[in-house]
Amino acid sequence: MMTAPPRKPATVLIVDDEAGLRRVLERYLERHGYRVLSAGTAEVAYEVLAAEAADALLLDIHLPTMSGLALYLAIIHRWPALEGHIAIMTGDAEAEEVRTWLEHHRCVVIRKPFNLQQVADWVSSVLQSDRASGAMDA
Repeated sequence: MMTAPPRKPATVLIVDDEAGLRRVLERYLERHGYRVLSAGTAEVAYEVLAAEAADALLLDIHLPTMSGLALYLAIIHRWPALEGHIAIMTGDAEAEEVRTWLEHHRCVVIRKPFNLQQVADWVSSVLQSDRASGAMDA
């Protein structure tokens, strides 16, 4: 009897300049079976994506040299398949700039402070919708 090869874990990229928050998210998602990559700046995140594919991204709005909103646009321009796979993390969801941006871009917002289960649920839902659409395409 042949067994199927183990399924490769989905990869999540966390982009946040708060190292402590990145570590907490990394540990939590790894415990849920995900492969986790992380970056503290927009530039590092872009380099990571150029080298390795990610299935979902958690992206902070406030990054040191480039806003997460600008990084979002750069990412979906270069990797259009990631649209719908990126969640913006922010404590400023009601700020005018953020509200205006969200009116024009299809993106999930995870409000800080968040509970870790909320993040895991979002990642799981993104990956489930991928499997469902992939099954229909086959």
